[in-house]
Amino acid sequence: MKKTKPEKNNDFLEEDNNSIWIVTFSDLMTLILVFFILLFSMSNMNKKKFEKIADSIKTSLKSDSSYEYKREFIEDYDRTNKRIRIDELTGLKAQKKKIKKDLESYIKKHKIKDKVFVSQPGDKIVIQVMGTALFDSGDAVLKKTAIPILKELVAIFDAYDDYDINIKGHTDNLPIATTKYPSNWELSAIRATNVLRFLINEKINPSRLTATGYGSLMPLRPNSSPENRAVNRRVEFVLGKKKN
Repeated sequence: MKKTKPEKNNDFLEEDNNSIWIVTFSDLMTLILVFFILLFSMSNMNKKKFEKIADSIKTSLKSDSSYEYKREFIEDYDRTNKRIRIDELTGLKAQKKKIKKDLESYIKKHKIKDKVFVSQPGDKIVIQVMGTALFDSGDAVLKKTAIPILKELVAIFDAYDDYDINIKGHTDNLPIATTKYPSNWELSAIRATNVLRFLINEKINPSRLTATGYGSLMPLRPNSSPENRAVNRRVEFVLGKKKN
């Protein structure tokens, strides 16, 4: 007798294949949920662990017979440091005021208020000398009338030798194109460098000095009139306390 094979239920298989993606999706969502739960639990665990370690250290310190001595020593050290910092800042402020006062006395005595200006931005002292007091127009050679002004500055720089000096050359925006000075960059840089060389010749320590030319990039006033351009042509001495 011939055996008949049972017919496969194709309808069931087709239905099963169509719904299998739901199982995969559910597994994926479950894994993501577990992942975030693990992250959350780990973060809480680290926090608790840190708190436990901190408590352990505190307990250990308190059980140490020298704990009070150590604490007092640290507090005394902090107070001393704060006092030193306050004294340093107070002394620095007083010193800056003294420098500014000395410069202003010289300016008043020699009636050069229209040529030399002093300001005190932040922790710096800035001395601005108008270009006409130091150089002829379009030139970087120091004028004879510039020597007394620079010598007075040298005396002040000598008296306060714990300050570095950045010499900055500035021009107006009128273009210059000569063989000697192809642009305002060269003119401002060479002016600053010539002032630096003068200070070195007057025995100012070269390690305190830097020279920079800014051309017309940093005007004090808009270059809209001859008067404003004259103000913008200047050399600045920026004094900053040496960093230990």
